[in-house]
Formats: sequence, C-alpha cells, structure tokens
Amino acid sequence: MLRIITDFDGPIIDVSERYYRVYLICLDRIQNPGQKVIKLNKAEFWQLKRSRVSEIQIGVISGLDALQAQNFSHMRGKLVHTQPYFHYDCLASGALDTLLKIKQVGIDLVVMTMRRVRELNYAFDQYNLGQFFRKDCCYCLSNDHVKVGDIKDKTLLMSQALKELPPACNTWMIGDTEADIVAAQTFGIKVIAVESGIRDNNQLQKEAPDSIVKDFNSALKLILEQSPL
Repeated sequence: MLRIITDFDGPIIDVSERYYRVYLICLDRIQNPGQKVIKLNKAEFWQLKRSRVSEIQIGVISGLDALQAQNFSHMRGKLVHTQPYFHYDCLASGALDTLLKIKQVGIDLVVMTMRRVRELNYAFDQYNLGQFFRKDCCYCLSNDHVKVGDIKDKTLLMSQALKELPPACNTWMIGDTEADIVAAQTFGIKVIAVESGIRDNNQLQKEAPDSIVKDFNSALKLILEQSPL
C-alpha cells in the first residue's frame, strides 16, 4: 500500500491572505495616532514570512519602535490562528485536482496538521474536503491542546499516527515547514517539501528533505514516478 501523509496548510490551503490581513490589523491597532507606519504590500510581507524574518523585525520594518514591535508580535500571535480570520484562507492552486487524483488512484491519504480539531473541521466544511480524508486518517491538535512547539508537536503526531495506522509498504510525507521535515526524518519517512507554503527554498534546503518541489501536485507526480502503483 502506498501512503501519503500530508500537511494541510501549505500543500492544500493557502494561508497567505489570512496572515497578511492579521498583519494589517495588528499594525493599525499598535500604531499611535498620527504615527507614520510603512504598510508592506502582500508580496513583501509574505516573502519576509517565508524567509523566517521574526514578527518583531517585521514590526520594526513597518515603522514601529521596539516596544511597539514586541506588542505587535504578541497581538499577531494571539489573533492569527483564531476563528474570525480563517475565512481569508483559500485552496492552494491545483490542490483540489491533486486530491481528486489521489482518491482516483487509491493512495492511502493521511492529513497531519498543527490545526486544532475545530480549525480543521471548519476548512473541511468550507471546501468539502472531508470526502478525501477518513476520520481515522486525520491527525491534528485537540481544541484544548497547549502548544509546545511545531517541531515537537508534529513529531508527536507522527509517532501517534505510525502506532495507529495499518502498515504501509511505502510512506511519503509532504509538507512546507521544518516541522514536517523533522517529523518525517525522525521516523525514516521520505519527505518532499513544497514551496507553496510558509517557507522559501532557502529555508527548506536547510532541513535537507529528500526533494523540494513547487507544490502539492508536483509532489504527487514525483511520488508516482518513484513509487508506481
């Protein structure tokens, strides 16, 4: 059996608009009356995020002083993963067609994400994605989970999944961050990083995945080339 374990945000969902809108909201709330700030355009902001520039530094680049930048970073962390902003997400380009192909060819598909249950269910309902994932193949954080860190949390999810899922003769991981790569490497799983998410090529190369490709569809093509059904 061929199995693909995929991250959700990045390969399947484009979160860039949500992140950018929260950036603008936090900048507006933190700036003082009459204070001049520099509102980055979306492309500028997203490139900073993808190259792992810190939230504090993004605040400084946007014209905030040091204390304001710290407050900006704190506010952004509190808001960006909350319900009022998830409607800004959209399907990543080509993701739906890729999911349909995976279903058609009969690959065992598992989703593994740092989203909480309610956040994953919201996206499933919004885009009718539940049809592609059995409930026993969805690994995410509980609604009351206290996050330790993406790498540790994702590695724990991977450990849980490998204990619970039936054996597969060939397993691949698709993700867009260092957490996905490290979680897969920890358990000897081949991992493909996609550039459609929140890390650019330079950042992904640092973690030495087996391959780096453009997007979810490109990852599937590579898997089928190397692991024909």
